[in-house]
Amino acid sequence: MDLNALMYEGDPLADAVIADLVAGDRTGEVNRVLAEFRGNDTPIPENLPESVRTFLHETDNPPEWMDAGRVARAHEFFLDDGVHVASVLSFGAMVNCYAQPRPSKVLALTHRLNQPHRRLSETSQFVLDMMAPGAFGGGGGFVPTIQKTRLIHAAVRYFVTRSPEWDSATDGVPVCQQDLLGALLIFSVQVVDGMRRIGISVTEVEAEDYYHVWRVAGAVLGIRADVMPESYAEAEELSATMVRASYAPSAEGIELTRNLIALYEKFIPGKAFDGVVAAMVRQVVDEEVADWLEVPRSKGWTRAVRTGERVMRVLERGEDRNRVARAVLDKAGTLLLGASVRTLTNGQSTTLSVPACLRH
Repeated sequence: MDLNALMYEGDPLADAVIADLVAGDRTGEVNRVLAEFRGNDTPIPENLPESVRTFLHETDNPPEWMDAGRVARAHEFFLDDGVHVASVLSFGAMVNCYAQPRPSKVLALTHRLNQPHRRLSETSQFVLDMMAPGAFGGGGGFVPTIQKTRLIHAAVRYFVTRSPEWDSATDGVPVCQQDLLGALLIFSVQVVDGMRRIGISVTEVEAEDYYHVWRVAGAVLGIRADVMPESYAEAEELSATMVRASYAPSAEGIELTRNLIALYEKFIPGKAFDGVVAAMVRQVVDEEVADWLEVPRSKGWTRAVRTGERVMRVLERGEDRNRVARAVLDKAGTLLLGASVRTLTNGQSTTLSVPACLRH
């Protein structure tokens, strides 16, 4: 597999749809219709352009190799350990994404350097929909979320590629197959790694099931099936050789990280807790990455965060013995992600919309 070639490959199916919408100046019209298209069972609206209807029809099924049993087990894993998944996603995975200079540059060109709340709420909504019961089947709502996300990626490719600030010969295609694969590994393999880093037990079966759901989502999202590792072990290896090898400091990554930390700190009252967010970030990402992105250090809060993690481990060990502890932890992850979505969007569920211009 030539991983470098993936830098120059987008998503032809979604890219053709966006080219058609821009040519016909119908992006706004499509967004109004798609805002009501939320469930897997929702009929494809009749009043959409034919290119959009065809796209939605051709991308509405998960791959044949999806294992429904593994997807169901991943849902149970999320119920049991969702608080830890949510914490590592929020404080680790987001920052690891910013450690990649090319995706960070794309965020800068789409005016999202100063909109961390939007990216965080969209990511949280994506994970909530993915880990809901029957995410890919009847009664679920994850497939439309993926389809809209796929069109958003295509729109970003369309407009960034045409920006004079983007050098396609050097930087490749924005939101390319390599970027999508890297994000998949960050949100799956590196989240499990982050959980284990802070002492949370994740079994091999749980890790395989969690990665399997992300791999299914990746296929629907337009990532080439032949480049996604089949097993968790293979995904770990690719994460180390491709994703972690791409980490480097950048001005955009530093600013994105600074704004993300500031966003979290706004939700913590008073000055007494200044430094706790940065300490949590440093606990779940590599020290070198944290230094590159200029995450502040705080010895006091680092000790406090580690103490808090030990308390969480005690609670986790008590799950099987204590129904109250189990009930608390079963709901904590969903509540944390749900709160981040609704708090960041003024109480409303996140609406995914296809941008009609570069600055969106």
